[in-house]
Amino acid sequence: MEFGITLFTSDRGITPAAAAQAAERFGFDSFYVPEHTHIPVRRDAAHPQTGDETLPDDRYMRTLDPWVALGTAVSVTERIRLGTAVALPVEHDPITLAKTIASLDHLSGGRVTLGVGYGWNLDELTDHGVPTGKRRTMLREYLEGMQALWSQQEASYSGEFLSFGPSWAWPKPIQQPRVPIIVGAAGNEKNFKWIARAADGWMTTPIEQDIDDNVLLLRKTWEAAGREGSPRIVVLDRKPVPETLARWEDLGVDEVVYGLPDADEATVVAYLERLAGKLGRSSAAG
Repeated sequence: MEFGITLFTSDRGITPAAAAQAAERFGFDSFYVPEHTHIPVRRDAAHPQTGDETLPDDRYMRTLDPWVALGTAVSVTERIRLGTAVALPVEHDPITLAKTIASLDHLSGGRVTLGVGYGWNLDELTDHGVPTGKRRTMLREYLEGMQALWSQQEASYSGEFLSFGPSWAWPKPIQQPRVPIIVGAAGNEKNFKWIARAADGWMTTPIEQDIDDNVLLLRKTWEAAGREGSPRIVVLDRKPVPETLARWEDLGVDEVVYGLPDADEATVVAYLERLAGKLGRSSAAG
């Protein structure tokens, strides 16, 4: 079972490059950042954790661009995987986004994981012209179109929200036929059917900890959809509890991810060192 780190990036505290470099030094396997382009002041969308329009953290309105953030991490790391937890592709032009992600995967030596979400903040999506009732369809088409650009010599795609004729687009990602796609969403049958059709794995929400039944449902849904192999399962955890980690490992969880504090570099590096020790990763630090 692998262990990863997520930094809720903002315009204060440790930089993504410094955090990713330290995470790699202490033996962690992955480094994730989130995405929000903006937060409308006047909102109707409820946050999944608070249940209303209030936000649990002011970094939602201070979030750095995820691809710029990960781009700074590429040049100071060599091994650690670089991903999003989660990105919102429907807020972008998918042809341009495909180029950005392919470039990052190319420059990183094939280390990118694309974590995506449908988008809980409907007000944010509305400002980007995303039809609320069609966001899942739009996301699926964007991902399919990006994969075409990533894997085909002359790529084309035709859908409701994305269409383009035969086109050349390089670089291709090192990872083929696509950069791995993980969906961050609640564990339920509807989401698992979507994942089995359009993605490569599931990332839990921060409020989900009792996942045993959901993991079994995901695997059953995956098999019923005719997918080969197994879906990747990534759990967002609050703090390491040995008994829980052992249960998740027995369950076949692939990766457990921990968040970093909103603090300066020295504080965050010290936190990483302590966390690595609890997870038995201290020996990996150089």
